[in-house]
Amino acid sequence: MKKLKFFDKLLWLVNRILAVLLLLSFILPFLPPKTFSILSVLSLGVALLILINVLFFLYWLIKLKKQLILSLTVLLIGYFSFGSLYKFTSSTQVEAPNNFKVMNYNVRLFNLYEWIPEKGIETKVINFIKAESPDVLSLQEYHPHKNIDLSFFKYKFEKLSGKKTKYGQAIFSQFPIVNSGSVEFPDTANNAIYADVVKGGDTIRFYNIHLESMRIDTKVENLKTEDSERLFKRIGKTFKMQQFQTELFLMHKKQCKYKMVICGDFNNTAFSYVYRNIKGDLNDTFKEAGNGFGRTYDFKFFPVRIDFIFSDKDFNVNGFKTYNAHYSDHYPIMTTLSLEK
Repeated sequence: MKKLKFFDKLLWLVNRILAVLLLLSFILPFLPPKTFSILSVLSLGVALLILINVLFFLYWLIKLKKQLILSLTVLLIGYFSFGSLYKFTSSTQVEAPNNFKVMNYNVRLFNLYEWIPEKGIETKVINFIKAESPDVLSLQEYHPHKNIDLSFFKYKFEKLSGKKTKYGQAIFSQFPIVNSGSVEFPDTANNAIYADVVKGGDTIRFYNIHLESMRIDTKVENLKTEDSERLFKRIGKTFKMQQFQTELFLMHKKQCKYKMVICGDFNNTAFSYVYRNIKGDLNDTFKEAGNGFGRTYDFKFFPVRIDFIFSDKDFNVNGFKTYNAHYSDHYPIMTTLSLEK
């Protein structure tokens, strides 16, 4: 420390604090929010903490200072525990005769209330989906808008709520749906739905999960006026609800004997308790075949991945893509799977 100038000493102090916070965040997926609700809020900032520690490492590396060891060590612990925040490899795309594509998309009511100041968003969403031609489509915040025509899918299952405005979750499929239903979450419009789809000689269970939203206004001017204590309490309460919803879902999932694909908007990151428990021993298709940050939510400050597609280990993950189509506050994702006999 004696060889550091005042500015570097100040940076080193901040570096140590943020490195410890990042290290602490690595245990969050193992801590139930019902018990550690305030701590669990930290999971939302893990991506930012990683990026800041990378910058600290590069800064000390350029200056050839031994302080680089701290951030490097914490980053390596995180890498071997959770994998990389950024996938440097190019997106894998393997052609196979039995490939099928699964898309997940929170469509935000097809811009019903014109959050995006542009006309015809609902038509652009449908044209986009049609052009990408997924075989199975999982939608959150679906609304049967008068201009919505998804009749190019042969089968569908939807679960809607609301009095004046109907909305909810939907699964569309080019393959026959032989069974379907809903996992109800109390005191909320959120839920999980499922559809058993027959492809060839196989029956595959598709889940579509929408966990409780934090209802955070991401506009900078609105965030500045938000009471921080109230915001933390609200997020902590939301995480508790998400844990309860996850427990209900897992009880239902445990009874399923089919190979499965789980899609959804978790309203939480890959460093969270709900992600770890829902994923279990399934494949995160982004980690298997995606690239980049895999951003799925329009958050201005740093890339956020809160929408996921998990697949049973019996599936080959032959491709993954995150789109930049800005027709919602979420971005669509699609994976290409095949099931080996």
